[in-house]
Amino acid sequence: MRSAVRGTGQELRSVGVNQNLAPVADVNVNPANPVIGVRSFGESPEMAAEMVVAQLRAYQDAGVAATIKHFPGHGDTAVDSHSGLPVISHSRAELDRIDLPPFRVAIAAGADSVMTAHIVVPALDPSGDPATLSYPILTGLLRKELGYDGVVVTDSLGMAGVRQKYGDERVPVLALKAGVDVLVNPPVMRIACDAVLAAVRNGELTERRIDESVTRILRLKWHRGIVRSPFADTADIAGTVGSPDHLAVAQRITDRTTTLLRDEPGALPLGPTGQVLVTGWDDPAAPMTTAALGRALTDRGLTVDVLSTGAKPSRARIDAAVAAALSHDTTVVLTNRAAGDSGQQQLVQALLASGARVVTVAVRDPYDVMRFPEAPTYLTTYAFNEVAMRSLAGVLTGAIKPAGRLPVTIPDPANPGTALFPFGAGLTI
Repeated sequence: MRSAVRGTGQELRSVGVNQNLAPVADVNVNPANPVIGVRSFGESPEMAAEMVVAQLRAYQDAGVAATIKHFPGHGDTAVDSHSGLPVISHSRAELDRIDLPPFRVAIAAGADSVMTAHIVVPALDPSGDPATLSYPILTGLLRKELGYDGVVVTDSLGMAGVRQKYGDERVPVLALKAGVDVLVNPPVMRIACDAVLAAVRNGELTERRIDESVTRILRLKWHRGIVRSPFADTADIAGTVGSPDHLAVAQRITDRTTTLLRDEPGALPLGPTGQVLVTGWDDPAAPMTTAALGRALTDRGLTVDVLSTGAKPSRARIDAAVAAALSHDTTVVLTNRAAGDSGQQQLVQALLASGARVVTVAVRDPYDVMRFPEAPTYLTTYAFNEVAMRSLAGVLTGAIKPAGRLPVTIPDPANPGTALFPFGAGLTI
């Protein structure tokens, strides 16, 4: 972990980025969470805390300020704060047991900054204000109880979660009053600036309060060497960004984390003969995931055809994929957050019903299998970049032994309260 993040930090620093809005300290305990998912390290507070500290130390060792987020914990919500205002119903005891441990440990480890969440937490503040605007949460809990005196930054002020209750001219003022130091992405900068200046002039905000935030920001800049060395050396970029060592670390990680959850006898590894179809989800802006997997399987010596169905497959694309599957020996179908897209669900269900041999792969959140628990062979990669697809190809062909383990529990939709796959599940073949 630390070697991977240190490489990321070195690349960021080499191009002049001196603060990263990471790592995510949220503990993802809700399979329906539409905004966190694989951004979290999982459902275990202890594991999340360990990973968050390793990540923040690696960033900061590379001279990049780390930002733990989203305080006080965005892991148990079914609402996306970009488009709505989530309410976290955890009791204070549950917050102390589930949500707060990664933040406590990261603060003790010297986190440079903390990002707020646009979430309502009645157990901490019954006013209905989101945490970003909550004095009890940011000053009462974060500053006073947890003893944090570093820089507090907001999540984007353009998100619906912080704009629903107050207008854009009030949000910046209320955030500063709550204990924030940095206002991120106000929808209209002029409105935010004028509102803060007016609040200082009329006494709602004091100059002393503004000076506190300025002092924290300057202290962070000095501590991270930004004052002494504010500019990046462009000569370092070519040898740092995308270096062979960094790419090798990324490949080792995905090789170890690709997770096999179910394997129909004889389905894996794919043999060197026969024809393979790669189909399913692709980024609509730049279809490349199915193509990357196709290339990686071809490099392993297989005969491969690729038929991308895009992010939201139409009936025509589904029918075309099924027809193609029937003329291939094995079909590998990719999904990405299939719970939110009926087209992806219909595609996998149609392929499974066709009688073709199907290998189903979630290339982001592993929860996709809840939509088709009958899938006989199922893997998850947690990412859909080319590095992850090379690792997937290695596992599919037997060149890499699957070693990944689930960082979350996948519930059984047919039997509430039971697990389809428990935390830590993963096969090795």
